[in-house]
Amino acid sequence: MGPDGMHAQVLRGLADVIAEPLSIIFEKSWRTGEVPEDCRKANITPVYKKGKKEDPGNYRPISRLSVPGKIMEQLVLDVIAKHIEDQEILGSGQHRFTKGKSCLTNLIAFYDIITGWLDEGRAADVTYLDSSKAFDTVSHNILIRKLRKCGLDEGAVRVQSEAGIPPWIEINDVNIKVFEMNVSGSRCVTDEYKENYFS
Repeated sequence: MGPDGMHAQVLRGLADVIAEPLSIIFEKSWRTGEVPEDCRKANITPVYKKGKKEDPGNYRPISRLSVPGKIMEQLVLDVIAKHIEDQEILGSGQHRFTKGKSCLTNLIAFYDIITGWLDEGRAADVTYLDSSKAFDTVSHNILIRKLRKCGLDEGAVRVQSEAGIPPWIEINDVNIKVFEMNVSGSRCVTDEYKENYFS
């Protein structure tokens, strides 16, 4: 359940009643690029990964959004995904975050290339890099610039740009107004809060 306190089942049961008002809100948001504050709020639950439990860096933040916010997010994602597919922006070698592809399909493609080279008697050197942290540190400003550069609908760009910074977050049932936030990383809480709420 998100910050609005509404369970998805309740909203699903009211779908006939709320569909039209939500579509009006989403359409206005698309035209103006302004995301309703309630759609930007998130409850953040720190989930322990590994290492010392006292280290806030060993927790992964899980954001629980409102259901209307998730619906709006999915609509924007669908527009972005369709544009990327229609314009063939991603190469065939892109496997991560690509529908129908995975780490396994990447490994199979890689294996096929290497075995082909070895069958031809060619040498092959392989270097593995752990880029898992790279996906947590994408600059929001660079992302927005790239979306514009690839010709994405300006409504989707504006909504994505506005949606990046929530007006407040909640960690372990404690509301925190966001004044300054590092949107280039996955951690969005200043150091003074980390020790108190992530332990």
